Order: sequence, then structure tokens, then C-alpha cells
Amino acid sequence: MARHGVHQTLINTWKRQAMENMAEVFDGKAEAAAVDREAEIARLHAKIGELVVERDF
Repeated sequence: MARHGVHQTLINTWKRQAMENMAEVFDGKAEAAAVDREAEIARLHAKIGELVVERDF
């Protein structure tokens, strides 16, 4: 750990997060969440564009 400059606390945090989210990785929920997130981002970008046009008008 000292060799790579990573503190033990950070490694423990990564390990805990991995263990908590491991099931989601293999059951497809992570993929569904990513698709939902991408759709939400696209919707928000469209709304931003709409508001910019409205403001400039």
C-alpha cells in the first residue's frame, strides 16, 4: 500500500463498496440503472436546450 501511495482506509472503503454492490453487478440492475441514468441525462439536455432557445427568444 505504501508502495502505491494508497492509504489503507481508502482500500477498506473500496472493498466495502465492492462487497455492498457486488450483487447488483451480476443481476443486471446496474445496467438498467445506467440506461435510466442515460435517458434522464438526455431528457435534461433537451430541456436545457429548450430553455436556452426560450431565453434567447
